[in-house]
Amino acid sequence: MSDPTAPDSISPDAASPDVTDPAEPEPAEPLLAPRDGVPPLTDTAEAVRAAADLLASGTGPLAVDAERASGFRYSARAYLLQFRRRGAGTVLLDPIPVVQSGGVEALTVFADAINGLEWVLHSADQDLPGLAELGMTPAKLYDTELAGRLAGFERVGLAAIVERTLGLSLQKGHGAADWSTRPLPDTWLNYAALDVEVLVELRDVMAEELAAQGKTEWAAEEFEYIRTAPPATPKPDRWRRTSGIHTIKNPRTLAAVRALWMARDDLARRRDIAPSRVLPDSAIVAAAQKNPGSVAELCSLPVFGGPRQRRQAKVWLEALDRARALSDDALPPVTQPFVGPPPVSRWARRDPDAAARLSSVREAMAALSAEVSVPVENLLTPDVVRRLCWEWPTLVSGTQEPDDAVIESFLLSHGARPWQRALTVPVLAAGLAHIPAEAEVTDE
Repeated sequence: MSDPTAPDSISPDAASPDVTDPAEPEPAEPLLAPRDGVPPLTDTAEAVRAAADLLASGTGPLAVDAERASGFRYSARAYLLQFRRRGAGTVLLDPIPVVQSGGVEALTVFADAINGLEWVLHSADQDLPGLAELGMTPAKLYDTELAGRLAGFERVGLAAIVERTLGLSLQKGHGAADWSTRPLPDTWLNYAALDVEVLVELRDVMAEELAAQGKTEWAAEEFEYIRTAPPATPKPDRWRRTSGIHTIKNPRTLAAVRALWMARDDLARRRDIAPSRVLPDSAIVAAAQKNPGSVAELCSLPVFGGPRQRRQAKVWLEALDRARALSDDALPPVTQPFVGPPPVSRWARRDPDAAARLSSVREAMAALSAEVSVPVENLLTPDVVRRLCWEWPTLVSGTQEPDDAVIESFLLSHGARPWQRALTVPVLAAGLAHIPAEAEVTDE
């Protein structure tokens, strides 16, 4: 704040000689290699057992990471596992040759050594499924990415949080690589080891930050929720997410898209190849629209004329034949059936009162988010908020319970944690009670 008694302007010559510009922030120190060097790859049953003993000899939480081959493979399989523990160092475990050589029992021994520990991961929900496939599940979890969200950090990527809290700059460049590649390049292994190099230190710093903000219990409830969450249920009609499908308004053409998508998905799953690498969405839409009846007609279309697609021509033509053979009542509807509320863009027309409720509640939740420095989507998932606003008349119809109790019960049934309910129930009740005369409705 400026001094009101100071003159309107001060010449540079008259300025005090000890006045200096604020110091520039210290540049982040590059973290280019693990402090102990890159460990040898653990890729035999014997080495896995030795790694289990090594990590068991350490102390404190266990830093964990996993590298997948998203965009290259169909499965969410972990192709490299990284572990680090104080007093033990880093372990890089390649489960592929271990499993292929019959070393499943050794992986069980390894899992027994680490499953009772607290694991520290960044974006844990991404890696836990692949680890669980190998029998590895934590007794306790700390998610540094989620900790950053709860702390109100604007950037929550691992590199960003490490730089902000530890003053270190992590190496980048291989996160989106095809980790099913064998042998794994040395530069990739160096990158992988760095991902767990300071994860435990980051956990400790974030724990202090959350404690200072009074959010330790919030974080504990979130971490436990992620740790115990069941596997995600596949969404119905996944084929409707085919890029470009919005241009198709004919049910039989949609049936062709569905048949081609399912044939591609089956082929991709059996070969463990990402579906987009088997056949791009654009080719599916083009074939469905052209509806070729012969190999020559199919191969005249873009993409299908290549050698690989020519070999699969029978698969695609059989899929199109199945779509053509469907009766009219077996065709998919042009408009996808909705489970739950319709798209928000339609609320103003279909139910203006619901649109007004949503506008009021969103405003109240945004204010709460700013007050506690937690993103709105971490206070409550947007889907839960929409459902509450859409279903509100039904929820309160015929009940004598106060609004707070109705909202509490609704949130509990949708998995909201205690800290979320404590914060949001009174805010939601106030938002639902205060409906603006004219509410602006926007898409989510």
